[in-house]
Amino acid sequence: MTDRKDELAANLAKVEERIAAACAAAGRSREEVTLIVVTKTHPADDVRMLSELGVRHVAENRDQDAAPKAAECADLPLVWHFVGQLQTNKVRSVVGYADFVQSVDRSKLVTTLSREAERTGREVGCLIQVALDAGASGRGERGGVGPDGVAELAGLVADAPGLRLDGLMTVAPLTGEYAGREQAAFGRLMDLSTDLRRAHPAANMVSAGMSADLEQAVAAGATHVRVGTAVLGVRPRLR
Repeated sequence: MTDRKDELAANLAKVEERIAAACAAAGRSREEVTLIVVTKTHPADDVRMLSELGVRHVAENRDQDAAPKAAECADLPLVWHFVGQLQTNKVRSVVGYADFVQSVDRSKLVTTLSREAERTGREVGCLIQVALDAGASGRGERGGVGPDGVAELAGLVADAPGLRLDGLMTVAPLTGEYAGREQAAFGRLMDLSTDLRRAHPAANMVSAGMSADLEQAVAAGATHVRVGTAVLGVRPRLR
């Protein structure tokens, strides 16, 4: 167990160096960027060690992994982010532990999240997931709403009881005009964030960048980066 904690500490230090260097290169303060560690299929023991190492924000993308892990770690001072595509039948469970849902991408999900947040007396922070590869359907391969749908969906979140509109999230597209152009993709997200903040000034979170492209996200202006593999190593195969 000590070996694993040492491994996590070393990986965290490397990621911290990368974020600090990216902030310096962009002329930004290190305090402007929050690290979210994506724990996915890694065990609750890892989450506990991360907390002991000073990590405060963790993320999950599958409720079946997240719910038992969050319950096991309920005594820790952690902020939980749900970042995966969210089916409405999982909303009740997710609202039970998630402080933020970063993958809001359709009106039906807003309605369901609002109902559950009200029922449990919680306020859930919401980020609109933007699909920069959205085609004619208005949706992307990895979920998300196209840029043209952001304003309408943001308005629904802002007006929904129990929900708080906090900003935007994206995943660098694998196809379309931004494929292989992470910096340009994240720059486009920042433009959309600027537009959003004209109508909703407090919605200033911009979640972008992962293990492979966090530098480009920081350079573009991201406020939160979601890093999994670079901290935890290759995740165990899904069951």
